[in-house]
This record gives sequence, C-alpha cells and structure tokens, in this order.
Amino acid sequence: MAMKTKSELKSQVLRALRTQGFSIRDGEIKKGRNKDKAVLRSLHTIAVNHRIEQARAGLKRHESELLQKIASGRDVIPSDIRPRLVEVQAESFDELLFRYARLHWSIPVSAGYGRRLRFVIYDDANDKLIGIIGLGDPIFALGPRDRWIGWGFEAKRDRLQCIMEAFVLGAVPPYSNLLCGKLVAMLLCSNEVRLAFQRKYHGNRSIVSGRPLDGRLALVSTTSALGRSSLYNRIRFRGEEVYTSVGFTLGSGEFQFSNGVYRDLRMFGSRYCVATAKDKSWGIGFRNKREVLRKVLPRLGLSPKLLYHQVEREVFLVSLAKNSQAFLRGEQSRLRWHDRPAAEIFDWFRGRWLLPRAERDPSYASFEREAYRLWPSPGAHDKRE
Repeated sequence: MAMKTKSELKSQVLRALRTQGFSIRDGEIKKGRNKDKAVLRSLHTIAVNHRIEQARAGLKRHESELLQKIASGRDVIPSDIRPRLVEVQAESFDELLFRYARLHWSIPVSAGYGRRLRFVIYDDANDKLIGIIGLGDPIFALGPRDRWIGWGFEAKRDRLQCIMEAFVLGAVPPYSNLLCGKLVAMLLCSNEVRLAFQRKYHGNRSIVSGRPLDGRLALVSTTSALGRSSLYNRIRFRGEEVYTSVGFTLGSGEFQFSNGVYRDLRMFGSRYCVATAKDKSWGIGFRNKREVLRKVLPRLGLSPKLLYHQVEREVFLVSLAKNSQAFLRGEQSRLRWHDRPAAEIFDWFRGRWLLPRAERDPSYASFEREAYRLWPSPGAHDKRE
C-alpha cells in the first residue's frame, strides 16, 4: 500500500472529521452545545461501521452459529431467567461471541489493553446470551478517579494494578429491553468477578516492571457511552450505592480517527516520527494510539488538540471493598471486601427491576434474533435497527 503524502494525509484527516459531523474552528474540534444522545451517537457511526468491516473477515463465517446464542423475544420467559457468569477463555466459542456482541455497541469498543478479563452472561433457562463484561488495564491519569481516591504518585504507582477499567459492559436484546443492562452492571461488582481476577493475576509478574502483581481487585472504573448515564444511576444492593459518579472526562480520545484514517497515520508515523516509549520487555514502537497521533498530527501541520473530540463521558467507580479508597492511598494494607454473591445480586435485581419491567413493558417479546445480524446474505433484507 502506497503511503499518502503529507498534504494528502492532512486533507484526509480534516475531511474524515467533518464527514463524521465534527465542526473544526482554529484547528480544534468545536465543542457542540447539543447533548442529545442521538447526536452524540451519530458522531460515532462511521467509526462503529469501520470496526464492523474490520471484523468481517474473522466473524462473518461464524455469524449464523453465533446468532443461535441470541434470543428472540419468544425464547425469554422473565420469571424463568437464570443468569450464569462465564469467564471467556482465549480461542473459545465464548470469545467469538464476546467479540461479535461487542460490535453491536453504539460507540466503537476497543479490545481492551494490557491485562484483560472478559465474561459472557448466559441465561441457563434457554442457553442464550444476556450480556457481556470486558475489563482491561486502566489509564494512568484519569482526573475524576484520581481526585476521588486522593492518592499520591507513589501510591498510584504501587496500587494502580488493583484497579481495572470496564471497557464494555451491558446487555444484548431482548434482555436489554428487560433492563438487564443493570443486572450486568451489578454482576461486575460480584464476588465471582473479584475472585476470577485473583485467580488469573495473583503471583504473576508485570511485563513492564517485572514486579509481582497483587491479585486484589479493589476498584473498577467505567465511563458512560454517551454523556450522562442512565444505566448506572440508582443501582443499589443491600441499601448501598454500587456505582459512584465522580465527574466527567475532558472529552479526549481517539475514536474520531478509528475510521480507516488511523492506519494511514500510523504508517506515516512509523517512517517520519520517533517512538519515545520503547521498552524491550513489551515490544518496540509506539506505546499507544495517542502517542502516534500526538506525534503525527503536528508533522502534518495539524494541532494535537484534535484529540479533544469534546464528547464528555460520565465517570463511575465501583468499590469492591469497604475501604478501597484508604487501601489505594496506601493507608491500609488489607481490604475489607463487600460480600456480593452473584446469585443474591440476581435475586435482588429480579424483584426490583426485572419482573416489574416485564409486566409494565412487554416489547421485549417482539424482538427477532435476525435483527441482530450484521452481515446479511446477498439479496437479503437488512433488518438491523
């Protein structure tokens, strides 16, 4: 593939941003006043479609089989739902299903970074997929999270490993119509997830630092997909708040370049820019997409402030222990865990959310699994909503 010239690449970047719906003024993306979720969702459409096309080669041939795990409304009897949390293993059918479900999110979802812990939640009543959870390494600097914890640099360096970021979290239809997104959000804080993290990482060593990993998961952070969140609000268990809203992000990231443009920017950066984050223990080259963009954009005569897409996201934190803050600050050495068995979480959710919703809104019953298909056969009608 021939590399684009500097002027061609600059024009491509600006054209792609405008095509997605971004307004550019004085070299920066203008902050829109419209917070309507439909508008915010439309900004992600091109990047989402690009991810789907990227996945076509690996997943399309499995789609009919994967769809057998997606329920139609008639397959679901709300009073019979029995969720089962399954940790995803590499190169398994569960992994294919996780990847496939992830493509249906309204924003482009990454595969996660560094350490990863993924789950699929099945309904044992019919063996269909309820939802997915994906955890990955947290970013080092997240202002709302760091202010809430109140830690210093040394404590963060030592105990950031006890935090994970939920990079994808939610239910698939028709379970999403039954508010099972809240169930999946609650299962994130379950004993089962915490113990799975301990089994996977306790005693392992960090690839970069070489230090032993702690294996204790004290806190999970996540961000809303589109501005202010309704999914995580009012989630309580045994009278305790589960998700704590701690503020909003600054509206920076890379999704606006995840539409085919990044590939060309990376190619340009590999030839004309120097990666400053090389480490022989975890590979060479650029550390992440953000480093590529911060180096390449100025070489094209563009401002690195184009990384600020201005889509602010609400930051939520889930404490898995009663003293997570004090532990992360280095003030206490032992964690006093919350006891949240998955079975008890579901019993609470069933009475609080599931059965009242099913009685009030039977729309879940009209969902057809074929509407979930991403790649219709030639000549077939695309029923995706």
